Parts: sequence; C-alpha cells; structure tokens
Amino acid sequence: MTMLHPTAEIDDEVDVGDHSKVWAHVQIRSGAHIGSECVLGRNSFVDLDVRVGDRVKIQNNASLYEGVTLEDGVFIGPHVVFTNDKVPRAINPDGRLKTTDDWVLGATTVRYGAAIGANAVIVTGVEIGRWAMIGSGTVVTRDVPDHALVVGNPGRLVGWVSASGERFDTQDEAISTTEAEAMAPR
Repeated sequence: MTMLHPTAEIDDEVDVGDHSKVWAHVQIRSGAHIGSECVLGRNSFVDLDVRVGDRVKIQNNASLYEGVTLEDGVFIGPHVVFTNDKVPRAINPDGRLKTTDDWVLGATTVRYGAAIGANAVIVTGVEIGRWAMIGSGTVVTRDVPDHALVVGNPGRLVGWVSASGERFDTQDEAISTTEAEAMAPR
C-alpha cells in the first residue's frame, strides 16, 4: 500500500509506485514518476518530469529539479541539491525576466545503487555511476565512474567502494567484491 501524507502536495499526472511512502510537506510536480518501494522524506522536492526508479530513498529537504533521473536503489541524503541550469540568471542581457524558453535544461543521471551524502550539490550534466558513493558536502562537477568514492569541492576521486561500502584501491576490486556480495546467501 502506498502512503501519501495528507500535507504532501502532489500535482496531477504524477505516478507514485506501490508501497512507496511520501512524507510530510513533500512536493511532487506534474509528470514526475516515482517507482515502487520508494521513501521521500519530509520537505523533499521533486520537479517536473523527474524520473525516480524503484527502492530509492530521498531524505528530508532534498531538491531534485527537472532533468534528473535516478535509477533503482539510489540513496539521496538530506539537503542534497541537483541543479539543472549551468548559467542561472534571473534576467536576460536586456533586463527581461528569463522564462523557461531562455535557458537550456541540463540532464543528470544517477545510476543503480549509487549513494549521495548529505548536503552534496550535483551540478547539471553529469552521470554518477553504479554503486558510486558521493561524500557529504561534495560538489560534483563532472562524471563519476562506477564504484567511485568522490569527496570535496570540487569533488575528486579518492578511492573505490563495493556495494556494501567497503573501500578498495582499484575499481576492479570493488566490482569483483560487489559481484561476490550479490551472490552471498542472506
């Protein structure tokens, strides 16, 4: 059963999957798709046409602006912000207020199982790879490879992680460990 808190503001033409939970004061705008078994924390914002896969956790106060796609199993920490305009201005050079026709919408994709720590900023136009881990407060300005551990401002690669978060010196070690973790009995 899907749970939609009575204070959540969900536009028409929004698709929320089975067994998802949408907590207090969440706003989801028209055209957004939320997969099954997702959790959207208090005050999170999901903009027009954002795509969220299955079993995704979006923590309190995260902002996902138009152009964002999250694949299955992604974790978004509290206060994470995704941008969607590389040249944000309120007005055009002639002083007119910018409209949606006056800017280029960027696209950002976060691949399967990736995790983004609290207060990270994801600048538009990047792809974050499978099982990658972005440290708290990191500013991501370029693509992140699968299993990469990225921290800092601007974000820089400091190692590799498996699906369980174990740290390695090489991407190959992280991938082979992840494959073994997936095969292990539960």
